[in-house]
Amino acid sequence: MMTGKKNDRLLVRLQRLKARAASVRPNDRAQLTALLDDVGALRDLLMRECVRLDQEINRVSVRVTAITAYGRSAQSVRALRRGH
Repeated sequence: MMTGKKNDRLLVRLQRLKARAASVRPNDRAQLTALLDDVGALRDLLMRECVRLDQEINRVSVRVTAITAYGRSAQSVRALRRGH
């Protein structure tokens, strides 16, 4: 599954950033700036993934609602045929 691999890559990237953050010296402005840029870029990717997941959840919710409505309709038609 491609999404799973992408999520794994994001997690690995986050873990690497965490390790880098632990090793950056407080007075090294260049490393701090680079780290902040990398954190911002990863945050943007994670936010995009959140939006994608939210859209997927909404699509699935609509499908479940449609399937449930179809099931209820089919059940009521069967009940009418049986004379209930």
